[in-house]
Amino acid sequence: LNFVKNLVFKGVDVGMKGVVIFLLTCIWSCFSVFSQESYNTCDNALELCPNQTYSINNIDANVSVCPTCDDAFAFCFTPDNTIWTTFTTNAVGGNVTISCSNLVFEISLGQDTELQAAIVQAGFPCDGSTLALAGTCVSNETGNFVLTAVGLAPSTTYYVVFDGDNIGAGIALPAECTFDVAISGPGVDRPVSSIALLEPAGPVCAQEIVTFTATPSECPDNTEYRWYINGILAATTVDSFFQTTALQNGDIVSVETDCYLLCPELATITGTPISVITFSVEAGPDQTINAGQSVILGGFTGAPVFNWSPSFLVSNPQDLNPVTSPTETTTYTLTATQNGCTFSDQATVFVETGIEIPNTFSPNGDGKNDTWIILGLQPYPNAYISIYNRWGTEVYDILGYSDQKAWNGGSTRGAPLSEGVYFYVIELRDAEEQVFKGSITLIR
Repeated sequence: LNFVKNLVFKGVDVGMKGVVIFLLTCIWSCFSVFSQESYNTCDNALELCPNQTYSINNIDANVSVCPTCDDAFAFCFTPDNTIWTTFTTNAVGGNVTISCSNLVFEISLGQDTELQAAIVQAGFPCDGSTLALAGTCVSNETGNFVLTAVGLAPSTTYYVVFDGDNIGAGIALPAECTFDVAISGPGVDRPVSSIALLEPAGPVCAQEIVTFTATPSECPDNTEYRWYINGILAATTVDSFFQTTALQNGDIVSVETDCYLLCPELATITGTPISVITFSVEAGPDQTINAGQSVILGGFTGAPVFNWSPSFLVSNPQDLNPVTSPTETTTYTLTATQNGCTFSDQATVFVETGIEIPNTFSPNGDGKNDTWIILGLQPYPNAYISIYNRWGTEVYDILGYSDQKAWNGGSTRGAPLSEGVYFYVIELRDAEEQVFKGSITLIR
């Protein structure tokens, strides 16, 4: 606009300059509306937060003139191109200071270079006819200046309106200015928000559930916590604690939360590196044997304390490489302990046999799985089977097992046995002296 005005004024007499400026202003306003700041109107007033500095301007700002418009007021100045800011006092209220600095005016022929401002309170939001001065009102400011208000009510919304002056000889355009504004004082000051983090005091075990707890201070209105591991967001929680099993040695956990609805503040804290204990435990590879064979388990660990389970199926549960002779496919677990941490690994020994022994059946009369059918016993007509309860008492036995003579969950005398775990011994007795031992669950 200044460039265009300078071109137009060449060859234009002084008396016509005011008319030209007016016409240029009208034309320029058609295009400049898109560059107006959002706080050009009261209902979009910029929220001023305590002890923060905002760079604002009233370039291309305008006014709304009507009985209830936001600019329907006249204090120590009449509005020409207003911009609006707002603030809310704290729960105590009191004095407030608005500091304006670094004023940089647009320089153009016929344009003023003075700023004016006032602290006001609205009886009805953004109704200019209900505005009342709540603090100082200034005009003709060309450099840094301060607005003050004394004894403001607690938890109350106020406005600070800024406007460009256009009074003076040869002045046709109101001032346009870029400047910094900041608010402070006991009426808006508030305690600094912070957050404390409770984390493990010592080393933790790998894959252990570890809990971190956040305790915010001077932090109202917070609704969630964001948890980070090594700076990467790991979880967002409503509760003030976070649990994880994914920690590795040296990981650092931090947490943050937003405090206050108006002028939110970020409270954050970073913990210390977590020491995570881990060590190797290997049960060895899975192996396959034929029925009746033995195998050596290939365990490995550097931990001083370890054992195998099921312990009764191995030659020595405290030996890393015990011998076992399972009669059915069995999974073995090697468990080791060091520095208070326990880890385990598993290996399975698959037993290949033509005999398939179910480990459960349900003699409830529904016609499904009512008897204990053992596949592959047909070649062994003299097979002898005995069943024991958990106290080692024999409750059932039979010679010459078959589908027609399969166990139906009763005792040797025919009385129904209660559901639970029983133990079996199967002696083939035909062609080979092979014995199978294991457990079976009876379900009613």
